[in-house]
Amino acid sequence: MERFLKKPRTSIQDENVCPSNEHNDAPSHELDDAAAPPSPHGQNDGSTHEQNSSHDIGDSSRDHGEINWEEDIEFDLGKRRSIYEYPPNLRDMVRRKYLANGPCQPRTCDFPATEICGRERRFVSEWFDEFGSWLEYSKSKDKGYCFCCFLFRPRTKKEAGYAAFVTDGWSSWNKKYRLKEHVGDVNSVHNQARKDCEALLKQKQHIYVALNNQSNAMKNAYYTRLNASIDVTRVLLKQGLPFRGHDESEESLNKGNFKEFHDYTAEQNPAVTKVVGHNAPGNNLLTSAKIQKDIAKCFGKEILHLVVEEIGHDVFCLLVDESRDVAGKEQMAVVLRYVGKCGNVKERLVGLVHVKETTSKYLKSSIDALFAEYKLSFKQVRLWAT
Repeated sequence: MERFLKKPRTSIQDENVCPSNEHNDAPSHELDDAAAPPSPHGQNDGSTHEQNSSHDIGDSSRDHGEINWEEDIEFDLGKRRSIYEYPPNLRDMVRRKYLANGPCQPRTCDFPATEICGRERRFVSEWFDEFGSWLEYSKSKDKGYCFCCFLFRPRTKKEAGYAAFVTDGWSSWNKKYRLKEHVGDVNSVHNQARKDCEALLKQKQHIYVALNNQSNAMKNAYYTRLNASIDVTRVLLKQGLPFRGHDESEESLNKGNFKEFHDYTAEQNPAVTKVVGHNAPGNNLLTSAKIQKDIAKCFGKEILHLVVEEIGHDVFCLLVDESRDVAGKEQMAVVLRYVGKCGNVKERLVGLVHVKETTSKYLKSSIDALFAEYKLSFKQVRLWAT
């Protein structure tokens, strides 16, 4: 395990001899690029580099249904695709996904040391407290990035730290003042990107929301339909029952568990009956397969949040099993074994990750990404079994 947890130290030249602009803040890019392992997609891990963007820009044929959000939305910024590689009509949707996840800030990981000016330097986790709204750290590249500039900084404005904080990454650990210089004054490019992030999260100010402003009665009807679908999903998940049916048409005698339970709930509750079925808009029934999956995922995230909260800073065992599914795709199941607050031993499945390779190096990188997502650390692992 030590060969995975420890990164070899590198020695770089004295940065004081370099010019002061931030384009050169990331020393020895050649060394970093040569030491970095290839990404799962077969490209360089610095997937935000501009040379790759020309392959995907303007691909208007790629719509929402063709994007695999679990693979495209990387938590580690060093592995992300550039925002401008997505079609223009999907960029705001991608930005919202990243804003919902928040910046990549692995506070408990071991930051590797790098020799700079004859002294060992490393990233300091306390910087997350001072610059927490935008500073990110990439474990795969051992570099810092700007979350806001990654999302909204135009490619035409490449001055004042574009290379250091957006594309190549910043690794001048002996020059903390570069972080403050990157923020700049009130009208700086960084602050404009930060304001764009805040504006994107204010849904009520968007044009399409203002054009589709609904009355209170319509909103109440929507919430009633949504709660009915949530209640049905909760029962099916608790009982471990399948959702879908072979024939879910209106004429079917058995539409599947979800729709049958949904119809039964409407029969027993007059308030639900008034807003579902034929009384609801055809494009807002909240019973489609996609809605069912979204609600189930929300339940899964809440359960995982409680599991991670129960573990806290205690130790746990890591159980990993890799096999193929019926489609022939390699998948890795990750289970945590820990002692609960009442003293009983618990085992909880925390992730089922599709992997393209079964090498120990690739599986380790997948586990790292899963741990970073749930704010877990390998320091807490006391036993590792596959």
